[in-house]
Amino acid sequence: MEKLNYDVVVVGGGLAGLMTAHEVASAGFRVAVLSKVFPTRSHSACAEGGIAAYMDGNSDPSDSPEFMVYDTVKGGDYLVDQDAAEILSYKSGEIVRLLESWGALFNRQPDGRVALRYFGGQTYPRTRFVGDKTGMALLHTIYERVSGLNVDFFSEWFTLDLLVTDRRVTGVVAMEMKSMSPATFGAKAVVLATGGNGMLYQHTTNSYINTGDGYAMALRAGAALKDPEFVQFHPTALYPSDILISEAARGEGGILKNNKGERFMTKYAPMKLDLAPRDVVSRAILTEVAEGRGFPGGYVQLDLTHLGEKYIKERLALAVEAGRNFAGVDPVKEPLPVRPAQHYYMGGVDVDVSGANPDLPGLFAAGEAACVSVHGANRLGSNSLLETLVFGRETGQAVVKFLENSKEVRDAPNPEKVVDDAYSFVKRESGVHFGEVMKELRKTMWEDVGVFRDEERLKRAVSKVTELRKTAVNMYVTDRSKTYNTEFFNALELRNMLDQAVVIATTALNRTESRGAHYRLDFPKRDDKQWLKHTLAYLRGNTVEITYKPVKITKWMPEERVY
Repeated sequence: MEKLNYDVVVVGGGLAGLMTAHEVASAGFRVAVLSKVFPTRSHSACAEGGIAAYMDGNSDPSDSPEFMVYDTVKGGDYLVDQDAAEILSYKSGEIVRLLESWGALFNRQPDGRVALRYFGGQTYPRTRFVGDKTGMALLHTIYERVSGLNVDFFSEWFTLDLLVTDRRVTGVVAMEMKSMSPATFGAKAVVLATGGNGMLYQHTTNSYINTGDGYAMALRAGAALKDPEFVQFHPTALYPSDILISEAARGEGGILKNNKGERFMTKYAPMKLDLAPRDVVSRAILTEVAEGRGFPGGYVQLDLTHLGEKYIKERLALAVEAGRNFAGVDPVKEPLPVRPAQHYYMGGVDVDVSGANPDLPGLFAAGEAACVSVHGANRLGSNSLLETLVFGRETGQAVVKFLENSKEVRDAPNPEKVVDDAYSFVKRESGVHFGEVMKELRKTMWEDVGVFRDEERLKRAVSKVTELRKTAVNMYVTDRSKTYNTEFFNALELRNMLDQAVVIATTALNRTESRGAHYRLDFPKRDDKQWLKHTLAYLRGNTVEITYKPVKITKWMPEERVY
């Protein structure tokens, strides 16, 4: 097996991974970036609406960094570590100005300042944007910047597992997808920037590549996932394709209506209306549908028609394109059909504000792969792009300090076993086809670990996923090719998905309260006395071990969350 050595391996080529790589390479260290796709095809490109930031001289005169921290803490239903929210807010303006200096072209106001739009849960408008293609614009900007540094890109490489020696991360085992040839990448530090896990769910706005590989690799290496029960469902996925209709559509004035033509959010969030946080709006939509005020198929309508053709095409071009191409609806002339779908994962690899994992020295994580506890129980829209960049930068700087004090590490024992375990899918000729397991898993997660949860559904999910994990031991693929065997890599992704799913379902069952995106019909109230704490979940073979740690509160004590 080929062996390569770097100072740092970054797994994932999206915004968080690239920002981390930029910081490390700028300090003179050798960096390898491994990605399942070419970096500019990473899921970061699908982030449409914008990036939140407070900027002196370019914000609402009444706004402040402290208001932004408060909105984030309240939006996260007080499960946010407030020191993390302070870093996010107070460094937000600096990040936007840095992006501008690198060439990002944000929409402008008539006076030349960066334009603003409202997003859900914001007291004042603070979302900066590039039309409704913000993620794509920022990703290309940063990729161009990083390409000029001492960074080697390994695109279309699938990372199989972390290498661990004496309870310290020492690299990864990966496989080139074209040749299916494995290699080890030795490193003093590994950064997981692998994004989210939307493919766990039958309905998701995420790309097919979002299978949460980093979560599973961390679990198998002995690290914890923090707050894994918290899964965000975006309220406006286009029916029936589940393509995202950005929150920007409501930020620009779009209105949600039921089959009676009523603006129903007046009942659920009388102050913020359609721009309440996503968990509130998603539950409202499904309640309207369940009570007979939805449309056949289970959706409501998002009306933009009153905004006018010129404005819609200028500010919401992707919504127009998606509506016409995937629903046969022109949003300039008629409302878009929308419903909730899985969108984001608030949980992730347990890290501190520097991106370091406390269980395994040498392991770092950034972006959606990490849980730095800045989103708590529910993420506010446009805070995700900001998180990838602020904490990608923080992580990169922390890795540099780690490397400066790091000694050479020994090779991990027996990396060949990782490859042999992976190849078992193509060597086996009978058993259960991976596609059957995949279909059943995604259906189970959607139906039983979705927007509305209760003990019966969650127990059923834990039982079903546990059964599927056992079944997966005998999975096989029909494709025997040795070049770009997509079935083979899909099976590897499924293995990763199953490891996460059992942790998500188990921790959701264990948390007997409702908080943010975790809503229990049998425990509909938030319980700060018992549950104002973070979940830490380890996967020990077939057992999920759960511990807890306190939320970091610097200023704001929990209060009733009203919008």
